[in-house]
Amino acid sequence: MENLKEILGQARKIAILGHIRPDGDCVGACLGLKNYLASLAPELSVQVYLGEIPDSFCFLKGADEISHDTLDGTVYDLCIALDTSDRERLGDFVSYFDQAGKTVCVDHHVTHREFAEIVHVCPDASATSEVLYTLMEDKLIDASTAECLYMGIIHDTGVFKHSNTSGETMRIAGKLMEKGIDFSSIIDRTFYEKTYKQNQILGRMLTESVLFMDGLCIFAAVRKKNMDFYQARAKDLEGIIDQLRVTKGVECAIFLCETAPQEYKVSMRSNHVVDVSKIASFFGGGGHVRAAGCTMAGSVHDVINNLSKHIERQLIDAGLC
Repeated sequence: MENLKEILGQARKIAILGHIRPDGDCVGACLGLKNYLASLAPELSVQVYLGEIPDSFCFLKGADEISHDTLDGTVYDLCIALDTSDRERLGDFVSYFDQAGKTVCVDHHVTHREFAEIVHVCPDASATSEVLYTLMEDKLIDASTAECLYMGIIHDTGVFKHSNTSGETMRIAGKLMEKGIDFSSIIDRTFYEKTYKQNQILGRMLTESVLFMDGLCIFAAVRKKNMDFYQARAKDLEGIIDQLRVTKGVECAIFLCETAPQEYKVSMRSNHVVDVSKIASFFGGGGHVRAAGCTMAGSVHDVINNLSKHIERQLIDAGLC
C-alpha cells in the first residue's frame, strides 16, 4: 500500500476503529485519519468508534464526534482498524469490522496477527500515527491532523525517549511541527499534566510497589476497591507503569489493574534486555519489545509468579540474573 487513496476505492461510508482502552497513539491515529480524510475527500462519511478516551485528548478536532455505540446498525463500505494487533482487541466494535464491505488494518505492533483483507504493518515504526503519516500526502495534512499524529507519536515514544524512536520518527515529528501546531502544549496537556486524583493514585501505587528479583523488577497492583475509593476510572491510571519503569536499577516493571474478581489487566515495560512482547504474547496479549500487555487470571501472587518465570529466563540469558 503506497497511500490512503489506494484503499478508499469507491467507498463512501467509512468506519475507523481502534483497540479497547484507547491510548494516545490509538486516539491520535483514529482522529488524525478522520481529519485527513476530510481534507482528502470531503464528500466521504467517516465515523470513528472508540471506547472512552481521556479528557486530556478531547481538545483534538473530531474528539466530540467519536461514537461509543457498539451496535447502531450501520453497515460500512470500508472499515479501517488502527493500532490493533488482533481482531479481539477491537472489543464490542468488531461487528462493524465483520459487516463491512472491505477491511483494512494499519498497525506497527511486532505481535500483529493479520486479520483484515488489506494489512499494512510497519513493526520498525514508533507508532501507528507514524505509519499513517507515510501513507498521507503532506500537502493535505493540516494542523488538526498534525496535532493528532504528533500526539500519537509522543505517547508511544514516551516523548521521544523510548528505544523505538528513530531518525525517521524525529523527521516526521519535525514535519508535523512545521504545520504550526503548539507541540509543547500537546506534550504537557496529554503526557505530563495530571489531575489531583491521578497524583493520589500514583502516589499510592509507588508507596505500595514491591521490588523483587534482586531489585531488577518492580510491580504494583490496583484493586477494584482502590478504584472505587478514589472514584477512579482506567484513564486515571495513565503514567503509573512508566514511573515504575524509571526506578533506579529496575529492568522490568509490571502494573496490574483488577478488571474483575481474579482477573487483571497487565502492563509491562522494560529498559534494556527483556522482550516483554514475547511474554505478553505467551499469555494471549501483545505489544512492543519494551512495552506490552495482556489479561491474566488468578490472584496478584499468581500473576506475578507466572510472569516472573518468563522474565527470569530472559534475565539469565542476558547474564543479569
